[in-house]
Amino acid sequence: MPPTHNPLRGIALMVCATLCFALLDVTSKTLAKTFEVPLLVWIRYLVHCLFMVAVLGPRMGRGLVATTRPARQIVRAVLLVGVTGFAMAAFRVMPLAETTAIIFITPLLVALLAGPWLKEKMTPRRWAIVAAGFVGVLLIARPGPAVNAEGIGWALACAACYAVYQILTRQLSPTENTLTMLFYTALAGTVTMTLALPLFWGGPLPTPGQAGLMATMGMWGGTGHLLLISAFRHAPATTLSPFLYVQLFWATALGAIVFGHLPDSLAFTGMAVIVASGVALGLAERRPARA
Repeated sequence: MPPTHNPLRGIALMVCATLCFALLDVTSKTLAKTFEVPLLVWIRYLVHCLFMVAVLGPRMGRGLVATTRPARQIVRAVLLVGVTGFAMAAFRVMPLAETTAIIFITPLLVALLAGPWLKEKMTPRRWAIVAAGFVGVLLIARPGPAVNAEGIGWALACAACYAVYQILTRQLSPTENTLTMLFYTALAGTVTMTLALPLFWGGPLPTPGQAGLMATMGMWGGTGHLLLISAFRHAPATTLSPFLYVQLFWATALGAIVFGHLPDSLAFTGMAVIVASGVALGLAERRPARA
């Protein structure tokens, strides 16, 4: 499908994509009470991979795996597997909203890494924005009943993997097909977690209802990524990036509805600081792009 200029449609697709990702997080948190996180990661990527093969395989054929940089594709895909696993481990022991907010420091980490890695200049303004974002994390990660050191560690590991993943995405995007990149993430997740399956498979066996919930994880993930790709066909990244933070709203609402948890006032303040920092960083990057 060729790109079109329809910002409202792009924003609507982006909001729907963030809802899919939040539903994936809710489902994984629910299942992680009973099942091991590696098993859930395996199911999530297996269903995602089968979903892409069924939907895109007949149309794209070998083009689905055609790439000029297979090694970098695989490294990028394995990093996303780490993102998924670390996020699920964090959601297992911490509330949805606080965990999602900590993971959303990823753009700030990307800004730090882009300097030495992509030779992008860090201005004093960007340093100030990044520092403010980390202050927001401290407001959320302070000692309290809702957060713990283990969950914060998993969430920060998730953000670190996600930042490197996004740097590699920047490097690959100019030359690689977006759907091929998405398929490699599903394929690598399926293969790596299948090879590791004997290490973590030990029961219990899921009930039919739990098996259905497991299958929805791959559907939420695959559908969310496809909606994300469609959104960028209708509007530029500078327009859509702020709407990624709608996922934090979904996480807060679903956390309250499903798990009965609402962040306290300081945590809400920290979330607002992280969102404001991310949006400000996006605007700071938008001006040089226009120039």
